[in-house]
Amino acid sequence: MKKRALVAGAGGFIGGHLSRKLKDMGYEVRCVDKKPLTKWYQLHDDCDNLVLDLNLKENCYTAVNGYYEVFNLAADMGGMGFIENHKADCMLSVLINTHLLMAARDLGVTRFFYASSACVYNGDKQTDVDNPGLKEEDAYPALAEDGYGWEKLFSERMCRHFMEDFGLTTRVARFHNVFGPYGTWDGGREKAPAAMCRKILEGELYGKDEINIWGDGEQTRSFMYIDECVEGILKIMYSDIEEPINLGSDEMVSINELVNIVEKIAGFKLKRTYDLDAPKGVRGRNSDNTLIKKYLGWAPSYPLKDGMKKTYDWIKIQMINNTNRF
Repeated sequence: MKKRALVAGAGGFIGGHLSRKLKDMGYEVRCVDKKPLTKWYQLHDDCDNLVLDLNLKENCYTAVNGYYEVFNLAADMGGMGFIENHKADCMLSVLINTHLLMAARDLGVTRFFYASSACVYNGDKQTDVDNPGLKEEDAYPALAEDGYGWEKLFSERMCRHFMEDFGLTTRVARFHNVFGPYGTWDGGREKAPAAMCRKILEGELYGKDEINIWGDGEQTRSFMYIDECVEGILKIMYSDIEEPINLGSDEMVSINELVNIVEKIAGFKLKRTYDLDAPKGVRGRNSDNTLIKKYLGWAPSYPLKDGMKKTYDWIKIQMINNTNRF
């Protein structure tokens, strides 16, 4: 049987990279996103590219028809500045996963991957900057990120019950802060790594002498480079792992340390100012990779500084060429 995969959200950051990888692996790939093709982060001419709003049930059936595997990365989301101020929009993404699951069940899909998030984790376990790492079991009792996190947690349960009730093989990965080239770097939906690269590049390219940091800069996170995210998606998709599992780096840094890394790449420092009223999310978050190492003998390990160098260089080209379309 010819390998045929649908990538939902293929016009987005992770979806664009995953589509390219699947195509290189010999898959026939259908790429679907609601954005116009001109606003896709990567557009692969050798894929079947469709512009469809997957919130609508009929569009999900159109997208899935004729394809045997589904990778659902479609969601209305962004960095902390977006998800804290668009909770209803984030929760409406539940329609995408629900309708895709229904289409997968009815149209003979063999495997279904759902991209969840570390935002599902109980907020009470993320109040200390020295976070020991979130274990998969820490999602319950539930106290997810308001809006976005609750939608992800509910959709995880939907995948579980479609597997239990209908025999659809579903796999779920909880992403921890994915970054790299060909992603959002300004406009309000960007995440911290891209935002820091852009802000420091404004100093390098435009002579700005200070950088504004949301919060006090001591909040901690881990960041996973895009290539390892794609590798992890494929490993999990074709594994026997039935429960949701962390997919993230366990190299935790503070936001101030992240700025240090980018300043070292740029070769200069900026004066730091802090906006204590800006959206900043939980105090500390890190990935516990015990379970993924147990199942796969693998976990993301690409050094943050190396990934940031690649990201910085790519964003610099975008800013010089003024090719930001987003």
